Amino acid sequence: MPDLFPPKASLTRLASQASRLFFAATLALPAGLALASDDLAPQVQINSGDGARAEFVAVPFIFATETLSTSMGAAGVVKHAGQRQASLFALGLGSANDSWVSYLGAYDYQILGVDSWLFSGEYYRARYTEGIFYVPGQAPASMTGQPTRVVTQGDESFARLHLKYVLPWGRGAKGAVASLKGAPSASLEWNPITSGVSSIELTPFYTQQTLIGFESLPQSARGLELELAWDNRDNRENSQQGGRTSLTLTRDWGSSQRQSWTTWEFEQSLYLSQGQSDWFDSRVLAFDVYLADTPTWNSYDEASQAYQRPPSFAGVSLGGFKRLRGYSGNQFTGRSAVLYAAEYRLTPKWNPLQTLPVFRWFDIPWWQWTAFAEAGKVSGEFSLDSLHSQMKTTVGGGIRFEVEGVVVRTDCAVGEEEGQFWIMVNQPF
Repeated sequence: MPDLFPPKASLTRLASQASRLFFAATLALPAGLALASDDLAPQVQINSGDGARAEFVAVPFIFATETLSTSMGAAGVVKHAGQRQASLFALGLGSANDSWVSYLGAYDYQILGVDSWLFSGEYYRARYTEGIFYVPGQAPASMTGQPTRVVTQGDESFARLHLKYVLPWGRGAKGAVASLKGAPSASLEWNPITSGVSSIELTPFYTQQTLIGFESLPQSARGLELELAWDNRDNRENSQQGGRTSLTLTRDWGSSQRQSWTTWEFEQSLYLSQGQSDWFDSRVLAFDVYLADTPTWNSYDEASQAYQRPPSFAGVSLGGFKRLRGYSGNQFTGRSAVLYAAEYRLTPKWNPLQTLPVFRWFDIPWWQWTAFAEAGKVSGEFSLDSLHSQMKTTVGGGIRFEVEGVVVRTDCAVGEEEGQFWIMVNQPF
């Protein structure tokens, strides 16, 4: 087992890593915490040149947002944490308005002798004294009956255990750890037996949200999520060729305090390389289709005299930094949703960032110009007509760049009623 901490001789290198992580955290945290119920797990992609020695970095940060006011905290990460492919991440902060956030995650661990499985776990808990939430109205079934925007104190938490089984074909034939590596574009085929990573992931989960003044709303969800996925991309962080297909089923069996419900989500992405040009190293057309439904939406439970529907924070929704980016997070909730997204991603050959102040301290191998458009709808019924009538649209553009192996995304999106500016890590799809 590798050492968990680097030797004293590497203190200079550690300081350099800390400054780099601080730069990424400063960019990502203000936007990420605005949607704290979303996945906070960092993606770690294994490269052939990576060593096995554990690398530990802990850094402070300070920022200000509308929800948290001025906030101070610290984040720490351990890469190759006990196992070469594994990582640990922890975050904690407090704010001037007495809000606080805590998060702990452990990712991509293996049990000895079980080569086809990866195990991850997450725990999050927070209090927002001046949180911005969207409360379901009397008719949240369509976008014309939008939830009401409220500012109140909210307590949130979730716990998730991810059990991922990598099927023994395609890139998974050499085991789950090998499947974390990227693949050359020329090796991709549209056959899951010979290409890509096919996986089955089980995620027991618990999530809770309590809003002061809205105690009558459902406050918790607990159940199991099942994802079937085929990841046939050449690179998880910046795909230029291939695609990813996933089907996710989520079930809460209910209890005496909460309703049972079921949702399913289907997502298909596609990346088409347009090759190089005189000005650009790569030109990529990226597409994504998302479809979701709650089949138990109209099932009525006579005992509790309530419909079998998930809480708004756990069910189908659009809005935020990932889907329908011209609107606030989870602004639209309901039974079903559809979203179509298209992006044109250009990576210039000219890269001035390495010569600019501050930026030149970091390894920034590429930057990217992006134009995108989205059209989506949340509906109270699952039908083609309902989902495709009076759709909401978003158009926008952004600049993205890789900083020390992390993709930092800045998107400016405009919807029909409002606009949003997002700073976040990772591509939207």
